Amino acid sequence: MQTTSGAPILRRDLGVEETTESDNIVRWDGERLYVEQDIYHNGQLVHRKYRRTITEPVARALQAILKRAQQ
Repeated sequence: MQTTSGAPILRRDLGVEETTESDNIVRWDGERLYVEQDIYHNGQLVHRKYRRTITEPVARALQAILKRAQQ
């Protein structure tokens, strides 16, 4: 299931509005956790399956959830 981010982000450096779509599935490539996102500038697809790295606080929260589920 694809989800779209909230309001578009104005990228003044590029002069575009940026929006994203993601399936919100956390993936592991052996080195890092990431989610795949499609990035749009002014409604046009510019990056398909861009890998956005999960931040450390989010990774720690996921780790805590998994540990609780194993108990």
